[in-house]
Amino acid sequence: MKVILKKDVYNLGRSGEVKNVRDGYARNFLMPRGLVELATEGALKAYENSAAKRAKRVAAEDAALKDLAKRLDAITLSFSRPVSEDGVMYGSVAKSDIIKNLAAADIEINKDMIKLPASLKAVGTFDVEIALKPDIIAKIKVAVSAQSK
Repeated sequence: MKVILKKDVYNLGRSGEVKNVRDGYARNFLMPRGLVELATEGALKAYENSAAKRAKRVAAEDAALKDLAKRLDAITLSFSRPVSEDGVMYGSVAKSDIIKNLAAADIEINKDMIKLPASLKAVGTFDVEIALKPDIIAKIKVAVSAQSK
């Protein structure tokens, strides 16, 4: 099925591109979420006519996201977790903890943007990537320390 992407879709394409996808993927996932529309002749002409508006909007979004990435690069989040006598940490620092701390700094991000394969379960300083868009990636520092008793 031929579709026009209304928004950027991870591992599929960017807004405005025409893609061939499987019928079930389009009908059951992409269309209900408003990510695509069916690529009919009329829809293709309308998207071609609005290309200039879309390019301006995308440029403005990219500029705002690049500014946000610069703000994120300067951020260091600190967490304190209890540690046993052997140095084993009780608990961990998960994506939800990072999101809560960023929300306190008036930065709203989605958990899917955080590229953290597993929760942090050790004391130290870690670099965590945040993919605002596939081509705009910020790195924050997460410092995990032993909680004093």
